[in-house]
Amino acid sequence: MPNSTIEPASTTARLRTASALLLTLLLSAACATFDRHDETAQDETDSVVSPPDQPDSFDIVELAALRLAEDPPREDDDEDVHEEPEHLWERIVRRFAFADCPGDSRADRWARWYSERDEYMDRVLTRARPWLHDIANELDARDLPGELALLPIVESAYDPFAYSHGRASGTWQFLTATARDHGLTINDYYDGRRDVWAATRAALDYLAYLHDRFDDWNLALAAYNAGQGRVQRAVNRNRSNGRGTDWQSLTLPRETRAYIPKINGLGCLFANPSDYGFELPVWDDRPRVARVDIDSAVDVVALAAEAELDIAELIALNPGLNRHLTPPSGPHHLIVPVDQVETVREVLPDINTEDMLVWEEVTVRNGDTLSHIAHRYNTSVAELRRANDLNGDFLRAGQTLRIAANGQTPEDSPHADLYHELARLQRRLLPTKRFQHQVRPGENLWLIARQYRVSIADLRRWNNLGSDNLIRPGQRLMVHMEQASGQSAAAAVEYTIRSGDSLWVIARRHGVSVRDLMRWNNLHEDSVLRPGQSLTIRRSGSG
Repeated sequence: MPNSTIEPASTTARLRTASALLLTLLLSAACATFDRHDETAQDETDSVVSPPDQPDSFDIVELAALRLAEDPPREDDDEDVHEEPEHLWERIVRRFAFADCPGDSRADRWARWYSERDEYMDRVLTRARPWLHDIANELDARDLPGELALLPIVESAYDPFAYSHGRASGTWQFLTATARDHGLTINDYYDGRRDVWAATRAALDYLAYLHDRFDDWNLALAAYNAGQGRVQRAVNRNRSNGRGTDWQSLTLPRETRAYIPKINGLGCLFANPSDYGFELPVWDDRPRVARVDIDSAVDVVALAAEAELDIAELIALNPGLNRHLTPPSGPHHLIVPVDQVETVREVLPDINTEDMLVWEEVTVRNGDTLSHIAHRYNTSVAELRRANDLNGDFLRAGQTLRIAANGQTPEDSPHADLYHELARLQRRLLPTKRFQHQVRPGENLWLIARQYRVSIADLRRWNNLGSDNLIRPGQRLMVHMEQASGQSAAAAVEYTIRSGDSLWVIARRHGVSVRDLMRWNNLHEDSVLRPGQSLTIRRSGSG
């Protein structure tokens, strides 16, 4: 990245002091999952669902962005009046190329839809702020349209920890295969889809390729959303039938038919904010973060301690990390606040790699207890509880536990509190085993939370639901089997039979077999199911 103006140390210190208190109060408000279907138009008339506003909480991505947000005072000795520099959004809007505002009524409706949701847009743009200078640079370098900087608003609400029901992940919502095809690394230590710096380059390369293939930006967006093969088949089919090959003439999935007007609508909103009563943020066009290259494994907890970095901020800027270590094979990189680059480079050689805490992940087997596992791995029950944020003794077969693998424990380290803080953050932010629940008529969040023995707050966070708790029949909710609070989810759940249910329907809905459902409940093929009757449903190898 280019050189930048450095924030005064006093400003940084003040922001970090405030963030320590905020993080203590707001740790439970970690990033929510994001389903790009949530904002998708329900039909071709673009009826919409409210965005996932959660105005009473901030996630760590927003906290990190706020800490990086203050602009330094100008250091001009003379009193001459200086021309105001172009701000960041002006630079991006200047590159707009394809949004057809007067000619696209659906784009106009989406522009108005977003403009009416000030609080939601404030949160999304706050998350985007650390990355936009770099994204603008990459758009310039590739000569790409500025509207592409708006794509993550639709894909993920600029949340690097977002993942969809379709298993896409990160700010740019890459599927695993597509990510690897475009050079992103995914392994036990690191998921490049969540690395905003790396995923931005992969996404823009992919979008440039799609544009070269289809020679149309709307078709490129359709291919990004629905897959290039599907779009190519639709183009070929229309061409062979003598029909138009523009995106509106193609037979495309409903989600894709809403996806393109959303991005075009955002383009209209940002290009003509006054037409919609919207005010663009005025941000200096300067870097907030910078990349530091490393050639071997680095313990980010030790780095945070030595460089006096906020561990939550470091994880927010490096969301691709799955552990407290960077990948051991190297080379790798870390993203840090731009005013901390030199400090980080200075302390890196002093971090003792031989004393690094190394974790091993073990899978709980049937019959395992905490005391059995502690004895097997020469550790204590208390350490197992603390390392895995467990509040009780209950374990579930198939559950994963972290155990110090090299004879050390966090308590052996002078940075014990930071290790445990990082572990809590990563358990809350990173994907866990999950499944979908389809809302039925008469259900509410309280009933669903009770059914799966999770909290309403967790259901809200996992599904980006608003504080009004509104859900609708047919809506799909993501339920995690390892609760974000750190308590192990129950090995079995109780399901209350409703009118019209059958063993086959219940088994399919919960991803289990009819045979297992009968075995768990002492049923046979001729058993009669009655509304109100309870069935036990077990998961994850629980027998």
